[in-house]
Amino acid sequence: MRTDSSPGTLPAREHLPAAPAGTPVLDVVIPVYNEEKDLQPCVRRLHEHLGRTFPYAFRITIADNASTDTTPQVAGRLAAEIPEVTTFRLEQKGRGRALRAVWSASDAPVLAYMDVDLSTDLNALLPLVAPLISGHSDLAIGSRLTRSSRVVRGPKREFVSRVYNLILRGSLQARFSDAQCGFKAIRRDVAQVLLPLVEDTGWFFDTEMLVLAERAGLRIHEVPVDWVDDPDSTVHIVKTATDDLKGVWRIGRALATGSLPLDRLARPFGDDPRDRDIEDVPKGLARQLVGFCVVGALSTFFYLLLYSGFRAVTGSQTANALALLVSAVANTAANRRLTFGVRGRGGAVRHQAQGLVVFGIGLALTSGSLAALNAATSEPAHSTELAVLVAANLAATVLRFLLFRAWVFPDRREDDPAHAASSSYDNTPFRAGDVADSWQDATVPLLPARPHDTDARDSR
Repeated sequence: MRTDSSPGTLPAREHLPAAPAGTPVLDVVIPVYNEEKDLQPCVRRLHEHLGRTFPYAFRITIADNASTDTTPQVAGRLAAEIPEVTTFRLEQKGRGRALRAVWSASDAPVLAYMDVDLSTDLNALLPLVAPLISGHSDLAIGSRLTRSSRVVRGPKREFVSRVYNLILRGSLQARFSDAQCGFKAIRRDVAQVLLPLVEDTGWFFDTEMLVLAERAGLRIHEVPVDWVDDPDSTVHIVKTATDDLKGVWRIGRALATGSLPLDRLARPFGDDPRDRDIEDVPKGLARQLVGFCVVGALSTFFYLLLYSGFRAVTGSQTANALALLVSAVANTAANRRLTFGVRGRGGAVRHQAQGLVVFGIGLALTSGSLAALNAATSEPAHSTELAVLVAANLAATVLRFLLFRAWVFPDRREDDPAHAASSSYDNTPFRAGDVADSWQDATVPLLPARPHDTDARDSR
């Protein structure tokens, strides 16, 4: 929520809105498939830890992924014996499918999950969810790859994990350190908008969710964890790695084509200091200038290469016109996507047409400069021609930026109602509470449920 503050102070995010009385603040999901042996000790240990350390009401949800052993019976007995435990049965396998189903149906404002083997030290659970409760972050993940993490596992899994995260950093520019750690949490209001965009239903679910969240500008909090690997893990490393690489390719292609409506997620709480208007500072000008300069430098280099190639087979004026036309089309497309952040195909033809008008102005400047040079000397050196063209292009570049910003790519999102209608998807940024109607009224304080809970069922 936006707060009134001076330009020199950062607006504060609000503490998590309270849920109705009796609603748990935290819902911890444990996805399981044929875990009849480990399920009971895991749930009892987690329940004991939460009851002893977590100051608010909580729930533990067992998400059974179509188990074929006695896991459903074990889960049912635990739910009958422990009031804070519930069970959820799915008839299809897939960790991502289980998390999506349970998180989408949960009424708790903070949602988390962990693996049934409890490889992560539970002392990291409260630090994981605290930033979500306070409103500081949108998602939180445990990381085994930070310097302060303490990890015990075999070299094979260590190698695979680090290589996978290097692939994410190199291909998707991911900045989080550990995508696969089975220890994550998310605010429910964020999950309700983020989860419909996540396609994967298996092990890549985590990675896809984190990449989309990061690209949308959501805040991801990382917690160093102590981790002891489970030697009896049933995860098939080769198959999982193959599926993950397919997912990386799919997400990378979607991001490159701009087909993901990430604008719906950007700045979900509306309190990003970059959103605030400061007097006499045009919004986004500095970022656009940097992007335009980078694109302009590459375009100029591309233009000079084209001019030199065309000049070898034709006159200077024809070579200049052809080189400028080709580079102008590429320049308009690059500035459209990188400098002014226009995604999708909507308006692309109109933008290129307007870019060609700007190209015409640049052509007049550069052609006029070449004409003046040829009038001054009958056979100018090639290096002299290039120097004159660079100077003329610098003048044309300044004019091009002004025309792009004011005419070709103006920011119409706030003052042009037709802009939203022309988009292929809903561009409206998500705001906290838009879809969380059941607990958006923050008039009830979050009261600790333990250690002073007076519930007669609690023998402590």
